Amino acid sequence: MLNKKNIILIAIGILLLVVGFACLATGPADNPVSLTVAPLILVLAYLVVIPIGILFGGKKQDKQP
Repeated sequence: MLNKKNIILIAIGILLLVVGFACLATGPADNPVSLTVAPLILVLAYLVVIPIGILFGGKKQDKQP
């Protein structure tokens, strides 16, 4: 089940995706930002931040009757 930390990590991943695609759309095709920075941000978001947000379990709290 997703808790608050998971939602925050997924939101950060989505924010990184928006920033990455915005960087990708800037300037001419030979712009260093669109050639190097944007792909790095997108790979970081798709392969690191969002999967951690989905898979991060956190601490389990035991329910004691």
